[in-house]
Amino acid sequence: MPGSVRLRQDYCSAALRRLASRSKDANQSRRLLSLAAVLDGMNRADAALIGGMDRQTLRDWVHRFNEAGPDGLFEHRAVGPRSRLSQEQKAELVTIVETGPNPEVDGVVRWRRVDLQRVIKERFGVQYHERHVGTLLKKLGFSHISARPRHPGQDAATIAAFKKASPRPLKAHIGHLPKGKPIEIWFQDEARIGQKNGIVRLWAKRGTLPRQPADQRYRNLYLFGAICPAKGKGAGLALPYADTFAMHLHIDEISRHVQRGAHAVLLLDRAGWHTTEKLIVPKNMTLIFLPSRSPELNPVENVWQYLRQNWLSNRVFDNYDAIIDADCQAWNNLIDKPETISSIGMRKWEHIGQS
Repeated sequence: MPGSVRLRQDYCSAALRRLASRSKDANQSRRLLSLAAVLDGMNRADAALIGGMDRQTLRDWVHRFNEAGPDGLFEHRAVGPRSRLSQEQKAELVTIVETGPNPEVDGVVRWRRVDLQRVIKERFGVQYHERHVGTLLKKLGFSHISARPRHPGQDAATIAAFKKASPRPLKAHIGHLPKGKPIEIWFQDEARIGQKNGIVRLWAKRGTLPRQPADQRYRNLYLFGAICPAKGKGAGLALPYADTFAMHLHIDEISRHVQRGAHAVLLLDRAGWHTTEKLIVPKNMTLIFLPSRSPELNPVENVWQYLRQNWLSNRVFDNYDAIIDADCQAWNNLIDKPETISSIGMRKWEHIGQS
């Protein structure tokens, strides 16, 4: 059994305890406390227990403390081999990934690991295994995720300007209302749901190929939906058509859900049955139209995704009545979760100055 290693004497036990109390590293703190106990004359086996270690481990930390002082009590993890790409090359790779491939030059419409493996070899002269390309991408902050759709004619500057200026159009549309009038901000949209249904991801055993039913028939209806994220409430109708008459029914339904004495601001897209002069708007409601080709500004689009993923996809509807029942049940499930409506629908730019 080797003898005890003498502990350096330029630190007293009180000094080590002060260092332990100030340290932000829990492992360093417990080692300092064990060494302080040794300086107080405690049996080394008992002192090791204070730091959650055995006597031999304490002996190793005594050696490190004697050599480097309190800094020697930090964990010194192996950093691994140095990256074969320089910081400048990594920054260039980030730009390449974010820019995406040129189909005519690169022959693909999205980057795969094998494509980037080739690009790294051609651009930087470094050969990586395909699996390591994925590891490198994760270290650079990338993740393999689904993209959101974007209309090809969308004007990003218009969308940014709408968000930035959102208080002004709101005030312009409701300037005639009495001061202090409670305002509710609503969003409205329609979704076509029917027998030709979608299939969404699900958990399954790795290596298996799970199957879900997929109908090829075309019976469908339109689910008109509107939410007030701040209040966590909504109003929906399942209707056979999307036209001016159907929109009349829906805005009347929304109007009945507006708090008594409040005024609703309804944000919606520029569909023909929304913008027509034939649409009679209730007195307790004002319509504000979102910029063209910008569905991402409307959180009801996310509501449709939530309903499909949780209650409407991976199903076969036998007839039209079954579609109606499923749509109504899905919408009512959402209405029963006001916190979910708020979580899905709240946007920083939308709720300015309403009560």
